Amino acid sequence: MTKIVGVAGSLRSGSLNAALLRAAVDLMPAGATLEIGTIKGIPLYDGDLEQAEGIPAAVTLLKEQIAVADALLLVTPEYNNSMPGVFKNALDWLSRPPADSARIFNGRRVAVIGASPGGFGTILSQNAWLPVLRTLGMQPWFGGRLMVSRAGKVFNENGELVDEQVRDQLREFNRNFVEFLKN
Repeated sequence: MTKIVGVAGSLRSGSLNAALLRAAVDLMPAGATLEIGTIKGIPLYDGDLEQAEGIPAAVTLLKEQIAVADALLLVTPEYNNSMPGVFKNALDWLSRPPADSARIFNGRRVAVIGASPGGFGTILSQNAWLPVLRTLGMQPWFGGRLMVSRAGKVFNENGELVDEQVRDQLREFNRNFVEFLKN
């Protein structure tokens, strides 16, 4: 069984990216699971806090979810033409302490998708992740991209994916990512 951990990069309860992640869970191919991790509860990174109190519980929980998974799926919003600060902050915490970073990230396969109410999807945010993923020693999958533009129209008021074309694209993305993980 292939296990992927997915994390949405928004804290907002009505997040389009959290909705996209929930839809991805339901559209996984047979033989694969997608477990939702969360960045909620992760404080702003502060070296003094780390030294005084250690790694926060929310960080430790997400680190352990990722450590036992075959891959990571980042579901990223796009804020001001880049990745959300809160999402980058979470990965900064996850890389602490440096001696443990390799266990979480080095060689871990990763894919990035995203949804945006704008017309360009999340192309700039997805591109902004690449140097971070490279620095962490991850293996990004470049076999497909999924950037859901005008996302406010593809989800209903309950956050359910109602656009059949996007549903098919997400199902195909998942299938291809899982195939990549088998090699």
